[in-house]
Amino acid sequence: MSRIRSPRPACARKLDIPMGALLTLILVGVTPQASAGQANSVTFNKDIAPILQRSCQNCHRPESVAPMSLLTYQDARRYAGRIKERTQLRDKMGVMPPWFIERDIGIQDFQNDISLSEEEIAKIATWVDSGTPEGNPADLPAPLFFSAEDVWDIGTPDLIVDLPPFTMEAEAPDWWGMIPPASSGLTEDRYVAAMEVKEISDVEGGVGGKFIYHHAIIASMGGRGAGQWPVHEVGRNAEVFDPLASPLLAAGSQFLIPGVHMHSNGQRTTAYLRLGFKFHPEGYEPTRRSINLVFGNGEVDLRPMQAGQEVHIYQTLEQNMKMTTFEPHMHAAGVRMCLEAIYGGRTETLTCAGYDHNWVKVYNYAEDAQPLLPRGTLLHVTAYFDTTSDNKNVVDPRNWGGLGHRSIDNMAIVFTPGLVLNDEEFAEEVAKRRERLGLAKGDGMLGCPLCGFEALPNQR
Repeated sequence: MSRIRSPRPACARKLDIPMGALLTLILVGVTPQASAGQANSVTFNKDIAPILQRSCQNCHRPESVAPMSLLTYQDARRYAGRIKERTQLRDKMGVMPPWFIERDIGIQDFQNDISLSEEEIAKIATWVDSGTPEGNPADLPAPLFFSAEDVWDIGTPDLIVDLPPFTMEAEAPDWWGMIPPASSGLTEDRYVAAMEVKEISDVEGGVGGKFIYHHAIIASMGGRGAGQWPVHEVGRNAEVFDPLASPLLAAGSQFLIPGVHMHSNGQRTTAYLRLGFKFHPEGYEPTRRSINLVFGNGEVDLRPMQAGQEVHIYQTLEQNMKMTTFEPHMHAAGVRMCLEAIYGGRTETLTCAGYDHNWVKVYNYAEDAQPLLPRGTLLHVTAYFDTTSDNKNVVDPRNWGGLGHRSIDNMAIVFTPGLVLNDEEFAEEVAKRRERLGLAKGDGMLGCPLCGFEALPNQR
């Protein structure tokens, strides 16, 4: 069986990272090298401000989730050392911006990718090491405008629904249960292009000390039927649905929260979830059928004080699938997850991502990077865990770790939503991919094992 993958080491490096996602850390690492010309020319106004605007300021501004603002030169200069340290973590726990896709392996094209390139990481290091020069005021881009209203990654929602609030005491055990339903207020059926969930809290602080929702299962019911929506988790970004198979939100729907897990953050906190929906234009109808493929391994047996532990998960596809999303889910001890596709004697690593339980991210593949996997494909997931004191998310590294629902327990689950395709639809998707990318006979493509065939095997 051939295997296509990068020579990347099997497990993540040990890093000393605090539990709070935005607190100061110490990194022992290597500063990217830059040429002397670059060292003399990198300034805040010309080079650093555009990076902060694109990837940082949506959170690092007043009244947002980050503990400090990075809107101005004075702001950035004050925290320059910390910015350098965090950006050099790349795909490891604690990296800023929080995006954990590994750059040296697997598919690299994703929607709404906020990560920094190696060139940008090097520019930040050079700027800090050369004394944080401000530069020519004429080079400074116009400031971004943040209104008093919420800033949404999906753009201004067409519908916003606030769920009932919940209060968690400063010192309290984890709580599981239901919260009361909320009306959508929707008077007509609409198909949803994207959905985003925000936790609105009445306390200050960063992600690790501000929020109380570990996760919330979100459903809707009413009108033409029920709907199951993406699970909200702390630090999770927006969900973009495939335009061929977007879900219906029916008129008159009530939002139900059949399962919620609350976790104390050390302060008495009242918080609620705000749901934002972006609709397709009226008249839109889906042409494909969606699936939310979720699989995991409940036999989690983690030894104390040991890095590099692995849990393996397998799932065979019974139908052709276009995978649109990769979302790893572990708990505090989790540090990395990799997804492989095995078909016809060929093994491909589709995606590897670091993991930080303070930032449970969802990665939406770009359209022409979405894996097109024939039925019979074996999906293999490797989840990596670190129970040593180097992993500061682990409360007590002396404890054995098994399956459980608390954050200090462990899980190994992957969410891979996508489209279910019959043979004709699958052949059509492969043909479109080949045409758009100009693939010739025999050309291979990561995530599409049959893209090199002019006629698919089941068509012969």
